[in-house]
Amino acid sequence: MIRYPFLATIMLHPDHGSAVTETESTMNTQTQLDRVLSELTPEYFAERVFPGVVNVLVILILVLIALRLSKLLSTRIWKVFQRRKGDPEFQKRANTLSSVIRNVLNFTIISVALVMILGELRINIGPVIATAGIAGLAVGFGAQTLVQDVISGFFILLEEEIRVGDVVEIAGKSGLVEKVDLRMTTLRDMSGNVHYVRHGKIDVVTNMTKDYSNFVFDIPVGYREDIDQVLNIIRQVGRDLCEDPAFKDDILAPIEVLGLDRFAESAMFVKGLTRTRPTRQWNVAREFNRRLKKAFDEECIEMPFLPISLFVGGKRSGETPGSRGAAGAEDGTGISV
Repeated sequence: MIRYPFLATIMLHPDHGSAVTETESTMNTQTQLDRVLSELTPEYFAERVFPGVVNVLVILILVLIALRLSKLLSTRIWKVFQRRKGDPEFQKRANTLSSVIRNVLNFTIISVALVMILGELRINIGPVIATAGIAGLAVGFGAQTLVQDVISGFFILLEEEIRVGDVVEIAGKSGLVEKVDLRMTTLRDMSGNVHYVRHGKIDVVTNMTKDYSNFVFDIPVGYREDIDQVLNIIRQVGRDLCEDPAFKDDILAPIEVLGLDRFAESAMFVKGLTRTRPTRQWNVAREFNRRLKKAFDEECIEMPFLPISLFVGGKRSGETPGSRGAAGAEDGTGISV
């Protein structure tokens, strides 16, 4: 028994199959269109279309309200982070953090709203969510280093580990911080080389100029010197440096002489330190060393050094090429300094 006669017509008359199929298709399309138009009644709009449109409008209004609240929340967080109004770099980092938080919240709100709207439109969101999950997984595998850099950079900015203008050592590189963003830190060393360090590569941060800096010195003096006299000279040089108008603003605490620290093979070492403004410890240290050397020379304080013996290779007879007549050439052993 053939349920659809037109199929039998196509099978029995292959020469007219195309015309019959096209005719039946047109009839079916017209029938479906008539059925759809017949269903578009006021009752249909009142029961199905109107509630869906209302729900979509409500969702859009809630999305606008949520985006506004997200902006207010990020602004409030920025004000919490803004502890020092006089620090422009800290304000830049706080602004970056608030922007990141706002973008994450906005993305979450819009994604949830889109899923709800698709549900109201009676679109099966299962395949959409599955596709988004697979795409997100692929992006996660392909850009995992980028995600790691961004997450690490977020916490570096949040914890204020690195600031523009600091001198730091990170990932085996050291230099002056020129730029800090969410993904990487830019350093410039004393040679002028620029290093771009991704935050995902940073395990340990050594900040040499965090809030303040210390200048620590070890001064060698000879064993024949009066240690009390040496300590007094160092203290006097430190007091004079702290009173100098060119350096007193850079020194946050008086130069402290801790005393005789250790005995070495050829010298005694005196240890001391002072606290300076960030990045100013090296200038203070150079000026302190210059003044101390002059003070030691005036008082004839010896700063010993290890003796060096220079041996020049030559013949077993003691003659050395090009060294006849020089000191040590007669015995063939070399020169002692």
